[in-house]
Amino acid sequence: MAVISALWIRHKTLENRLHMLEFMAEETANRLVTNEEPVIPPLNEIPGLFSERGRLLNMESDPTIYIADPAGTILANNRQQSSLKQFDSSLLNNSKTVIKLSEKGYVPFYVVKKPIEFESVRLGWVVITETEANLSKVNQEYQQLTIMIVSLALIGWAAVYILSRKLSKPIKKVSKAAEQVRKGNYQVDLPNDAKAEEVDELIRSFKEMSQQLQKLESLRTELLAGVTHELKTPVTSITGLLQAIDDEVVSGEEAREFLKISLKETAKMRTMVEDLLAFNSFAANAVPLTKEKHSINELVKDSIYQWEAGQAVEGLTVEVKPLQEDAGVRVDAVRLQQIMTNLLNNARQAIALPGKIEVNITESQDELMIDIQDTGTGIPEKEQSLIFERFYRGHEKKYKVGGLGLGLPYSKMMAQAMSGDLDLIESTSYGTTFRISLPKTD
Repeated sequence: MAVISALWIRHKTLENRLHMLEFMAEETANRLVTNEEPVIPPLNEIPGLFSERGRLLNMESDPTIYIADPAGTILANNRQQSSLKQFDSSLLNNSKTVIKLSEKGYVPFYVVKKPIEFESVRLGWVVITETEANLSKVNQEYQQLTIMIVSLALIGWAAVYILSRKLSKPIKKVSKAAEQVRKGNYQVDLPNDAKAEEVDELIRSFKEMSQQLQKLESLRTELLAGVTHELKTPVTSITGLLQAIDDEVVSGEEAREFLKISLKETAKMRTMVEDLLAFNSFAANAVPLTKEKHSINELVKDSIYQWEAGQAVEGLTVEVKPLQEDAGVRVDAVRLQQIMTNLLNNARQAIALPGKIEVNITESQDELMIDIQDTGTGIPEKEQSLIFERFYRGHEKKYKVGGLGLGLPYSKMMAQAMSGDLDLIESTSYGTTFRISLPKTD
C-alpha cells in the first residue's frame, strides 16, 4: 500500500505541476501582449514576470523561464547564470506543448512552451523548463503518507492482537479438552459464550463429539458385558451338566440327556465364536470376495428357496416380487445369500405367526434394490440408530434370542464390500423394511 500510494502521489504531483507550468506559460505569454501593440515590451517594465514562480507550484525551487523571439533566440530568462542562447527550431515547432527530454548523461527534464501571439502574429515564445525530480518532489505528502501508513499498521497490529487473543483463548481450551478426551476423560468443560461464530461452532461440535464418544464408550462397555454373558452362559451350563455327570448325580438315560444338552450348548458356543472370527476376518479384509455376474431375479429366488428349505415355519408366507425385466448384478453370490439369510432370520424372529415376509426387487438408474419387509412388531425408535453397531442387541431381542449382535453389522459390511449398502428404510409397529442396494452392471 505504501509503495503504490507513493508512486501514485508522485505521478499525480508530476501531472498537476505540468498542468500548472502550462498555465504559467500561458499567463506569461498573455502578460507580454497587453500593450495592444505587436511587439514584446521591455521585460524589465513588467513587475513579477519571473519572481517567485515556484511558489505557485508549491515547489522549493523556481522553474527556469525563457522568453525567446520567433526564431528561438533567447531574449531573457530568470537564470542569470544560464549559458543557453538559442532554442532548436525543431523543439519550438514540435506540435506538443509539453515535451520530455532525456539524454544520456543528463537528468530528465520537461519543456513546456507557449507561443506569444498578437492577433495571430507570432511575436515569440515562453519556454519553461524544470527537471523531473523537482517536479515530482513532494516531501510533505510523503511524510503524511508515512504517518498514515505507520498509524494504520499500529491500528491493524492492535486489532489483530486483540482478535487473536479472543480466538486463541477458547481454542486453547478446546485443545486442553481434546487432550482430556485422548486420555479417556469425556467430561469436558468448555465455555458457551464464544463471540466468534466459527469458534462457537467448533466448541459446540467438540462438545457433541465428546458426548457421543461418552455414549459410545458406555455402549461399548455394555455390549462387551453382553458378549461376555452370551459366551459365559453356555460355558456355565456345560460345566454344570458335566459336573453332575462326573459326580454321578445323574446316571443312565438322564446322563445321556445331559450329554446331549451339553453338546447343543457346545455347538451354540462354537457358532458364536465362528461368527466372531468371521466378522473379525472380514473387518480386516482377510476374506476375499469372488464377484461374478448374476441375474438379480434368479439370485434372490435361489437365496429364498434355500432359506425356506431349512426353515419349516408354519403360518409364515414369503412373497417375491421380481423385476419385470431382469437385470444383471456383479456380486459374490455366497455373501449376498448370507445377507439375505440374516435379514430373513431377523424378520422371522420379529413376526408373531401367522405373518408375511415380502421381498421386492426394484431398480433406479444406477442401482438395484432388494427390499425385505416383514409384518413384525418393529424396532423401537430409540434403538434404530444403533442396530448397525457391533455387538448391539435390542432390549427385547436379547431376552428372546441368543447371539452376539453381529448379524446386521456383518451384513452391512459385506454389502459395502460389494460396492453396495444395507440400510433400514422404515420400522413401525406394523413391520420393518431393510434395503440391500447393489450397483448395476452391463
